[in-house]
Amino acid sequence: MGGNSDTTKPPWPAPLTQAFTGQWIWQAASGPANTWIAFRKTVSLSSPPASVKALIAADSKYWLWINGRAVVFEGALKRGPNPSDSYVDEVEIGPYLVNGSNTIAALVWFFGRSGFSSKDSGKGGFMFQAAVGGTNIVTDDTWKMKVHGGYGPQTLSAPNYRLAEWNVEYDGRMDLGDWTASTFADASWASATAKGAPPAAPWGALWPRGIPQWKNSGIRDYTNQSSLPATGSGGVIRAVLPYNAQVTPYLHVSASTAGAVILMQTDRTNEKGGASVRARYVTRAGDQEYESLGWITGNEVQYTIPAGVQIVKLGYRETGYDTDLTAAAFTGSDSALNTLWTKAQRTLYLNMRDNYSDCPTRERALWWGDVVIEMEQTFYGLDRRSDLLSRNAINTLIGWQRSNKTLYAPVPGNYNEELPVQMLATIGMAGFWNYYMQSGDKPAIVAAYPRIKDYLSVWKLDANGLVVHRAGDWDWEDWGDGIDAPLLDNAWYYMALDGAAHMADVLGNTTDAAAYRSTMATLKPAFVKQFWNGTRLASSGHSGAPDDRGHGLAVVAGLLGTAEWPAVKAVLASNTAASPYMEKYILESYFRMGDPQGGLTRMRSRYGAMIRSTTNTLWELWDQNGGTQNHAWTGGPLTLMSQYVAGVAPTSAGYATFQVLPLLGDLTRASATVPSIKGPIKADVTRATGMFTVMVTAPGGTVATIGIPLTAFAGGPSTIHVTANGTAVFDGGTFAGAAPGVSDGGNSGGFLKFNVTPGSWTFVATAK
Repeated sequence: MGGNSDTTKPPWPAPLTQAFTGQWIWQAASGPANTWIAFRKTVSLSSPPASVKALIAADSKYWLWINGRAVVFEGALKRGPNPSDSYVDEVEIGPYLVNGSNTIAALVWFFGRSGFSSKDSGKGGFMFQAAVGGTNIVTDDTWKMKVHGGYGPQTLSAPNYRLAEWNVEYDGRMDLGDWTASTFADASWASATAKGAPPAAPWGALWPRGIPQWKNSGIRDYTNQSSLPATGSGGVIRAVLPYNAQVTPYLHVSASTAGAVILMQTDRTNEKGGASVRARYVTRAGDQEYESLGWITGNEVQYTIPAGVQIVKLGYRETGYDTDLTAAAFTGSDSALNTLWTKAQRTLYLNMRDNYSDCPTRERALWWGDVVIEMEQTFYGLDRRSDLLSRNAINTLIGWQRSNKTLYAPVPGNYNEELPVQMLATIGMAGFWNYYMQSGDKPAIVAAYPRIKDYLSVWKLDANGLVVHRAGDWDWEDWGDGIDAPLLDNAWYYMALDGAAHMADVLGNTTDAAAYRSTMATLKPAFVKQFWNGTRLASSGHSGAPDDRGHGLAVVAGLLGTAEWPAVKAVLASNTAASPYMEKYILESYFRMGDPQGGLTRMRSRYGAMIRSTTNTLWELWDQNGGTQNHAWTGGPLTLMSQYVAGVAPTSAGYATFQVLPLLGDLTRASATVPSIKGPIKADVTRATGMFTVMVTAPGGTVATIGIPLTAFAGGPSTIHVTANGTAVFDGGTFAGAAPGVSDGGNSGGFLKFNVTPGSWTFVATAK
């Protein structure tokens, strides 16, 4: 596949180099952990312009109001583009400013601990800087501050050590009143303490956020709103969400006396492997509203409200990564597979926020084995704003590379273990190279390639030309039994070399590209000689059933060819040891081997319980109770259905050229909308006895190759008649060339192919 693209992307992320006049501010003390501080500043402005961009940074999260109007709901990304630096938001504040007096108010939450997705600086802080005409608004010691006493210490079971967040526990009796309003009197508040202008330690240089502010639904009703009680009883009130979502729970209650304790969590708060975030609210007397600002996730919010507390309203706010789920679609003639695609999309979206994550409950961590599969799904399941999150993820990974050249994840935070094969998956064909092919993002390759080259240098070959196993810090290949590690090691390494060679080509580094391909040329025959016995793959130390993971991945990598495929399919037909993580590659191998029926049959079997389940997300493991119930590494079928069943895939970077080569298996129809970087690609494929139809909408700036599968016609090309938009273009084995915009694409890979220019095309193939 090609590596050239005219597609452009913004410059690769880099820290801001401008001089800052805004100071980091906080209280005199550095923390303590889990502190919430309210800041205020009133300034007088003369005819503020319509557009004003403010730079805002916080350790760790902030909420912003101007003149009492909400501007940002949960700003700032968790700290750590690298071990030393922090992020900064650029926020449009012009529409909120008025002529005359303006009050800026911010609530800042300092985590004060690291997790698997955040690097603790040890000091809370807030920084604001904006030029408004001739007035500079900057954080300094003239800002007023107050530790918000409503946010108290933890009394509930704290979130497990993987999470940097704390439970949000609020005492309404300590409420500050309408402190964000311009009319609020803050004279008694203390002055903030200035801690230094960026890049002051410990926050370091400031990197632009790089991703959008969160999508924000406002306060919504639950799906069972009409049946929610009007008064508390001490029991659990189950407020049902329309789907598993990232939410902040809201309540409006009336309490006759102060001190009633209301608990809030979700059905997924006690996820297996570690408690997630929950909330607690203590009432004051009278009518009151409260929204718990730490997001939680689940299918329902569970309120425990004491007897005697009147419920005026319960609600929720959904926030999440700002991308469009309706921009992509897949439907086919099997409703079960349609359900699987939709559940995969929901699971994917639930695992996107500050960065990709493995799950939004137990860890919220950037495990790169998961991310490889998640990034693939974004290209077929979400609009291209998701590429910004992929950029952030790549930049974070390489920013945390160790001095010994090893890469490890999750980062940022308190995890410090390399999983070698996950890193090989990341830098290879399935990871970084696939990102480039789909996005055309050359700056990503420019930034990542030196780090990839360094990482590959830590891997060694043995005397047979095979890769030497590296245990790393966690010697993990997959969950489950029957793992044959040498097969996976060599397949992942081969794909990493392949990806590196392609990237070297893009950068014009012919020497490196040749060296990588020379190693591949040695490794491939050595792999077959060492592990293939004619009917199966197995290393010398492996006993028992053959490893389905190793067989599937060897096909995807290209280490086994057509001669071995029949035996591979026999192995896969009788072995199902892989977890959902590695199952994606096994299923992909069926499509690579031209056996969509085998792939769809196994997909239905393996995912049957999840498809039938009432949950709207996919589980970490095949057993629903074996791990988390929202794990996006399980969503590989989303990619496979759009890429292989509907057949849409780039053939050069950034979709300058792409193909629609459908592999329907036993389906009679498949329709996909793929939100490519060039624009939406629509493919609608149907088959009937003696007829095969492919309808494609190709966006501007592309050349599409549309394929008619020869397996749909028993007699081969000489028995096929094809029209394009009603004009004959192929008949009896010969290309007619009569339709403008259509050229002969040849006959290869089991398809009769036609190249077309942008526009809407309908190809109808019939048996003569």
